[in-house]
Amino acid sequence: MLVPRQKVPDLVLPLLDGETFDLSRDDAKTGTVVCFYRGLHCPICASYLTEFEKRTADFAERGVTTIAVSSDGEERTRAMAEKIDAKALRFGYDLSLGKAREWGLYVSTSRGKTSIGIEEPALFSEPGLFMITPQQTLYYGSVQTMPFVRPHFSELVGALDFAIKNDYPARGEYTGAV
Repeated sequence: MLVPRQKVPDLVLPLLDGETFDLSRDDAKTGTVVCFYRGLHCPICASYLTEFEKRTADFAERGVTTIAVSSDGEERTRAMAEKIDAKALRFGYDLSLGKAREWGLYVSTSRGKTSIGIEEPALFSEPGLFMITPQQTLYYGSVQTMPFVRPHFSELVGALDFAIKNDYPARGEYTGAV
């Protein structure tokens, strides 16, 4: 389980532009929003990432970089980026399922073709959304067991405004006896 104010697992992935994303070297003044998505087969992911693309400039205004990540390979990831007409949002691919588990993501098995006629991979991770500080510690995290009911990016932008203005600390850090 990831713990707020503690270091998150390393995350190093290829990007569609030929570069490599390395969370420990991401040049973000305020932090990095990492959105793990299910893959090209998921129509809900496409809608969600379309909104993420639209909000990437809002995050950038606050010193926050963005990346969408899945276990899909380069071809399927490129197809997703094209599907949502990504211009600003970075896409990382080839997330190992072992790394997905390190991040606390749930893993599902294939149920065949989805409602949009695309085959699910044999195994893939379910969604997760994280705000990581420049020190690579967890500020905010949300994971899902299903593709439904995800956090809204507009709310995260608003929460960041409040957190930045009030120097609001990450919460949920207590790991002692209860």
